[in-house]
This record gives sequence, structure tokens and C-alpha cells, in this order.
Amino acid sequence: MVVTGAQLWAPALSADTAVAVRDGRIVAVGSDRAIGALAAPQTERIDAAGAALLPGFHDAHIHALAGGLALLGCDLETEHSLDGYGRLIRDAAALGEPWVIGAGWFGDVFPGGLPTRELLDEWVPDRPAVLTSHDAHGVWVNTRALELAGITDDTPDPPAGRIVRNADGVATGMLLDTAGELVTRLAPPRGAAEQRRALRAAQERLFSLGITSWHDAILGDYLTLPDSLPTYLETRADGSLRARVTGSMWWPPTAGPAYLPEMLGRIDAARGAGFAVSSVKIMQDGICENCTAALIDPYRGVSPAVRGDSVISPEDLAEIVCHLDAAGLSVHFHGVGDRAVRECLDAVAAARAGGTGVRHQIAHLDLVDPADIPRFAELGVTANLQPLWARNDQEILERKLPLLGAERAQFHFPFGSLHRAGAHLAMGSDWPVTSPDPLWGLHTACTRTAPAADVHALNAESRVPALPDEQLSPEVAIRAYTLGSAEISGVADQLGRIAVGALADLVLLSGPVGAAGDFDRVRVARTILGGTTVYAAPTTDDRDPELASPSARA
Repeated sequence: MVVTGAQLWAPALSADTAVAVRDGRIVAVGSDRAIGALAAPQTERIDAAGAALLPGFHDAHIHALAGGLALLGCDLETEHSLDGYGRLIRDAAALGEPWVIGAGWFGDVFPGGLPTRELLDEWVPDRPAVLTSHDAHGVWVNTRALELAGITDDTPDPPAGRIVRNADGVATGMLLDTAGELVTRLAPPRGAAEQRRALRAAQERLFSLGITSWHDAILGDYLTLPDSLPTYLETRADGSLRARVTGSMWWPPTAGPAYLPEMLGRIDAARGAGFAVSSVKIMQDGICENCTAALIDPYRGVSPAVRGDSVISPEDLAEIVCHLDAAGLSVHFHGVGDRAVRECLDAVAAARAGGTGVRHQIAHLDLVDPADIPRFAELGVTANLQPLWARNDQEILERKLPLLGAERAQFHFPFGSLHRAGAHLAMGSDWPVTSPDPLWGLHTACTRTAPAADVHALNAESRVPALPDEQLSPEVAIRAYTLGSAEISGVADQLGRIAVGALADLVLLSGPVGAAGDFDRVRVARTILGGTTVYAAPTTDDRDPELASPSARA
């Protein structure tokens, strides 16, 4: 294969315009003339006609099996209204399954910011219904599900979780974080065949978005999500998993340092089965919208004592990280609130005192105290960003920022500040929490506005840049979503760049990338995995004649 006439990002914008591929690898990069001369009669030729050619996107934080199960099940992601949710849930109930299970609802749809069981009882009165929020930190259940789980108004909150109650102390049907497991552990397990089908569906969806590789952020059971590791192993064995996948082994939120031997045993077992696990996922807090993210100072507008909970005590966290670091394992932290981020950095600092120098990462970073921003570079910690969140959509404006207050809101997703301070950046989507589309994420990273087609950000404020000083340049953002993600996943020797010797994982867009980074004007035209096209867009796009696919010019 040869691709000529490209605006080539390698991942930096290059003066070269053409690439040659043989046996799944890039064998030459250069001018159209030089690369064109390498073509033989049987060579596949692609004229990019000035469109951008990038390394295949590498999603550094995703839950692919969960995304695939959502595609096959009651997927609320496509709607953003009570009427829409009601229609989808009633349709799912009409299928007659013993449980109604789904995901993808947004809190700002409901009065007060959270749903209640009364509404779900109306739609599903006769069997348990379990709907996980889009951010995967809340589970909305009906009365029947509460009864099956034995949850009453007097049931105590489990560690690292909360049963939401109204002003009269009555359980509302909302279960936060580990409290959701009181119900989800009773749900019928997903069959192996269904899980394989879901992962294949996810793979096709991700290929269509230019994603050729990803890092699964949870290998283990979590809420309604089954452990994805067996499905990865099965689909690798039967040849249906073609994408390049790494993953982080899930650390149970209630486990302390005594769990270390079991964790190391799980990792050894995964490696023995052929999945090269090199990192551990630790969730240190929840999310701001339900006040479970761990903050340095209290939330605004609620009880002065509410600052969110650290899932693991800072002392235990430091001990765990030191041991994992000494074992050569990277830690993939979930850190949303500024206190959780600081506790994660402190744990890495303790490991650095006598550790191996393994690079660790913190994902999400909704709020970072200014004093901690330089520590990412100082400690060699990667900032794993979910860029699509950094805009003024309705849920953020109504549910989140009032809880933070105006002063802290100035440090909401501080992408630009982290980059200027020298932090290493990677990017991912956290799908199915939000769309897996890298072009949407890149658009928001560079403009701090929402993509025009995003149904979850139709308010006028989402078109106004959120903290424009925190914008990234297209070159910085593209690097983070390709090579930066490959680096933190430990596969940069093969992926994330257009260079001789690298695997020929490429994405061709429908046009060039502009200096302003308005990725909303281009779509994926072709996705190439190891020199083979795994996705090709239609030759025209009915939404906009300017988005005609150059893949038709092969």
C-alpha cells in the first residue's frame, strides 16, 4: 500500500506527504514522488488529496466491553430527555427478560439532578430494573430491585458507597459507587457468547472512529460490568479481536495492602494466559456531581462537612503504590477531585523515594490544585485526559460547577496548565461514559467547546469556550491521543507514530486539520490496521458535502 498527497501527522505535522506499507509495517516515509516510485502494479494506491493522515488513535482509558454491551442492550446514550429514556426503557421491558439492565442516563435530565425509583416503577413495575449512569458511578434501580437486594431505609451505607435517601430518610432508588453492587451482584450474568458479540461490536464501532488500539481501564468485575479479561482472551484465541489491546487489573475499592499477593497472583495468571498486564487500576474517589469526588475544601451549597471520601486511606495508598512500583507495575489512578489527585501524587512520591522509576498515571483530573500541577512533571506522572468533558454543557453548569464554586472552577480540567508545566499527556474517552469519538475529544481539547452533533451538549453555553487558556494546540492534542497514549500503555515502540518500522496502523480523515484544531469539520474516511483497511466510510457524507471521503480516490 502507498498513501500519497497527505497532510501527514507523525504525530507532529510533517513536511512529508506519503507513506509506504509492506507486510503490515511502515517501510518508507517521504515525498509523493519518492514513495510513488516504490509502488508495483499490485500495490494498493490511496490518494489522500490533501487530507490528514494520522497514526491510528490509541484510547488510553476505555471500557470496550461495557460499550459493546450498551450497544446491544438498553442504551440510553442516544437520548437526553425523560421522554427518550422512558421510550427506551419501556422498549427494553417489552422484550420480556427477567431483568431490565441498561446504562447511559445523565443526571441533569431529572429534577434535582438524580432519578428516583418512582419513575422507574412506573415504566418497569413487575421485575428488577437496573440502569447505570453514563459516568458509571451511580445505579438507578426500581423498588423491586431494592426488595430483592434487601435494601431498606435502615440499610447502612457500604464502604466507599452511599444509598441515597430523601429528606425523610427513605431510600430513593439511587445507589452511588459500591452501593450499586448490593443490587448488581444479583443480576443474571452475561453469557460468554453475548460478551464476545459485544466486544466485536465495540471493536467495529471503534474502528469506524479511527481507533486501532486501546487500554481497557478495568480488568475485573465492576457494578453491572463483567470482567472483560476472559472475553479478550477468547476473542484473541478465535481471531476475532484484531485491535491491539492492553489493560489495567482492577483493584477492589475495599481492599487494603493485604490484597497485594492476590493482585500479583491475578496478574501472573493473566500473563500466563497471554494478556500482558503491566498496570493496576486504583479508584481513589468518585465524581463531583454526587459529592463523592475527594476535595481539599468542602463542597459549596451542601453540608460544610462534605468533602468527598478517599476510597483508600492515603497511608494505605502509599504502601500499595510502593509495593506495586517495586514489582515493576504501573498504577493507573482514578483521580477526580483535587484532594484525590494530591493523594495519588503523594503515593507516587513515596514510591519514588526508593522505587523503580515506573511511569504512573492519573486519569480524569477534573480538578487539580495549582500547587500540584508542576508535580506531574517532577514525579514523571502522566496526565490521562478525557477531553470531551472540558466544555460548558448543561450538566456541568447546573450540577457540577455550583458545587465547586467560582474560584475552584478556574482549575476545571486544566489541560493547558498541565502541558505548560511539562506534564506528559495521554488521552482517552472513558467510553461508555462519553462518546468514544477521538475527533470529538480533539475538537473539545483544542476549542473547549462541544461538538455540534453531541446530543448531550445542545445548550448555547456549550458553544462558548470553557477556560480558553486551557486549550491545547492540535499538535499537542494529536500527540496525546496517539503517541502519548501508546507511551503510557508501554507500546510506543510499535504504535502511535508514522515512522519506518512502526506498525501500519493509520487513520485517514476526510480533510486537513486546521491550525485552530476544529476537528468538528472532519470525519474518519479510512482506518488501516497493519496495512489492511478495517473501515472505509461511504464516498459521500449526506450531512455536509464538504466532508466527501478521500478514500474513494484510491
